[in-house]
Amino acid sequence: MDKLKLLLWPFAALYGGVTSLRNTAYTKGWFASRKFNLPVIAVGNLTVGGTGKTPHVEYLLRLLHNYRVATLSRGYKRNTKGFVLADEKATAATIGDEPFLYHADFKEVQVAVSEKRVEGVEQLLQLKPRPEVIVLDDAMQHRAIQPSLNLLVTDYNRLFYKDHMLPAGLLREPKYGARRADAVIVSKCPATIQTSEMNSITSRVQTYTRKGTPVFFTGFRYGQPVPIGNTGQLSKHIVLLTGIANAEPLKQYLKEHHFKLLHHASFPDHYSYRSSDMVYLKEELKKHPKDTIVLTTRKDAVKLMDASLQNYSLQLPLFYIPVEVYFQCGGDNFNELILQHVKSYTGR
Repeated sequence: MDKLKLLLWPFAALYGGVTSLRNTAYTKGWFASRKFNLPVIAVGNLTVGGTGKTPHVEYLLRLLHNYRVATLSRGYKRNTKGFVLADEKATAATIGDEPFLYHADFKEVQVAVSEKRVEGVEQLLQLKPRPEVIVLDDAMQHRAIQPSLNLLVTDYNRLFYKDHMLPAGLLREPKYGARRADAVIVSKCPATIQTSEMNSITSRVQTYTRKGTPVFFTGFRYGQPVPIGNTGQLSKHIVLLTGIANAEPLKQYLKEHHFKLLHHASFPDHYSYRSSDMVYLKEELKKHPKDTIVLTTRKDAVKLMDASLQNYSLQLPLFYIPVEVYFQCGGDNFNELILQHVKSYTGR
């Protein structure tokens, strides 16, 4: 442990103690935790920052396409309050960037946001037609609601059992919070990961989970860049634009596939783009070969195409790169776990 972490250790111990007390209060029933009579699948993590939850939520939405599915998120950094159900007027500003991404790409899914998840589920159950399955995004620490299935995502590059409590590390709660998980997903694994390493990680993870909790390993599969601007042809010369927690896996992919990264315009996670950012990109492109394109993520793309920015973004050679989750092994077992769980409630 370096000197800074050592100095922060007393604060981390205090924070860990407080969160442990809170968890104990819910576990013992001192604080109320609501359970609902339908499958409520939570996707969460133990750390702050991006572990790849969003692509895993999207994986579930595709897997559950034969059911009436709703998603419920907090709606981080939105400019609204309370329960909001996405409709044709929804934007990333009104419901948050990740919920807006679900709304844009999964038209058949009912997408809602609410700071209070219990109230959010209650509102969703009033809808006609009523959802058959609810997927909770980033709800591991929201103990006021008791999911029927808890999926814990941990980043291969930052495994939770190697981390420390805030502020010495990035853990939101102690490692034994993993006991609440019904399955653990190790995300962002390299394609070259060996069975021996997966076995070793599984053993370490299961030190903190309930006995027999399955551990799955996933990676990201990037697709062919998709144009969203009105100008430019696909090129290997790129200016990368990201407003995500960790762009390193994407940068590594681009390097491996011989893209020439000329500049990386990196913004904080959940960043709200402004017209000045578009002007900055336009000026940046002038410094590079004429065939240079702006490449971004799907999550960023839906914000860049907001009506307030389209006058700028449509003038840029703007592309986004799709990303999907794939399982290194055991994908059929994961699918069966999810589908059988839902069937136990719905009967189909």
